[in-house]
Amino acid sequence: MSEEESKNFERELKFACEELSGLRETLVSREAERISASAFEDNLVLDRNGELEEAGCLLRLRSGNQRGALLTFKGPAVYEDRVRIREEYEIETDDKEAMLTILERIGFEVVTRYQKYREEWQLGAVTVALDHTPIGDFAEFEGDGAERMATRCGFDLENAERRSYLRIYRDYREEHPEAPADMVFPD
Repeated sequence: MSEEESKNFERELKFACEELSGLRETLVSREAERISASAFEDNLVLDRNGELEEAGCLLRLRSGNQRGALLTFKGPAVYEDRVRIREEYEIETDDKEAMLTILERIGFEVVTRYQKYREEWQLGAVTVALDHTPIGDFAEFEGDGAERMATRCGFDLENAERRSYLRIYRDYREEHPEAPADMVFPD
């Protein structure tokens, strides 16, 4: 795979975390650079007649504390050991509502929504995301060397989460049928 091709792929490991503060301390002790403070993210997942989900793909429009939004397409996942690898394309827009209207006009509709607070750190070539969600905390290691960095931060690769946040929440709802349809924080 050429360098140009590889930049359109994400290499990611995700782990459930008991507490993010311990991981934050580990990152500080390893001299990681904090690249963003914890910020709210609201994610709309779009599909057209279930075709993206059926193909293992994702189309997401993310907004939050920043101005505008980020549109992301992710292709089907493949795995190298526990590392999830997906084709990924992103584009920023200053006008979330206009982007959503365009997507709806070409047949896409919002099928689900999920929220989280994300804090990001850089440790070498790996970005470490600390995510606080309505159903628990998670850490994501993304980039070349994600496996090594996750291990150095005390994670067992055998415990890496293979499910997406959407699948995790669907499974959560099976155990908690009273939970809301979307993974959102209470008002």
